[in-house]
Amino acid sequence: MIPEILTALLILTLLEIVLGIDNIVFISILAQKFPKNIGRRLMRIGLMIAMVTRILFLFMLLWLNQMQKPFYTIDLTYFSASLSIKSLILFLGGVFLVYKGTREIYLKVEGHQDKVSDVKTPTGKSAFTKSLVQVVLIDMVFSFDSILTAIGMTNGVQYQNFIIITSIIIAITVMLTFANQISHIISKHPSLQVLALSFLILIGFLLISEATHISNTVVFDTHVNAIPKGLLYFVIAFSLIIEAVNLKIGSRKRNH
Repeated sequence: MIPEILTALLILTLLEIVLGIDNIVFISILAQKFPKNIGRRLMRIGLMIAMVTRILFLFMLLWLNQMQKPFYTIDLTYFSASLSIKSLILFLGGVFLVYKGTREIYLKVEGHQDKVSDVKTPTGKSAFTKSLVQVVLIDMVFSFDSILTAIGMTNGVQYQNFIIITSIIIAITVMLTFANQISHIISKHPSLQVLALSFLILIGFLLISEATHISNTVVFDTHVNAIPKGLLYFVIAFSLIIEAVNLKIGSRKRNH
């Protein structure tokens, strides 16, 4: 029994860390607009909110299941879908990530500086509050898949809730430990910033496709399927490897 619990805890913790990378990337992009100490504070608050959200969703499992049931059906000649609260949240979250990633890439390409120098001013406070609200909303979106996946993986294992909560706490602790380093690396290299923003766009399209799949969306007699997560993670990993090679080559050229 103990080996089974420890194995489930280890696998689930690693999974939570992988799924939590999305949070770190998103919060890192927002944190770069503020002074370093305020940006770190935003990252800490954002990741703590992510932990609380996941644990709350776990204890609100019945409510979470209700959110997956269709409440409205669209049945037109060339389009049909069964809408649920979960599908709407995933769809809106995906649209927001696509918008956010595209807008930030545009600002960087055009050379616009969208930074906040002083958070004590009304404008600075408003910007920080706005960023925090965005973090809360995205945490809620990312928490859906995280908790449902965790429940599915530990189904039938004793002390299921204990394993899930422990894995969440460990994963968030690990992410809090390395969040500043990840954010520093992303902010130091402009190409990594664009790559991270591109990942946000990819994740946005993933959420949109998952929302349409959950809704059993049919367009012109064709079911809309979700993008396989394994394929997305492979693309991200491959892109990071290529970028790491490019950075290594650039570093050697500068040294010479």
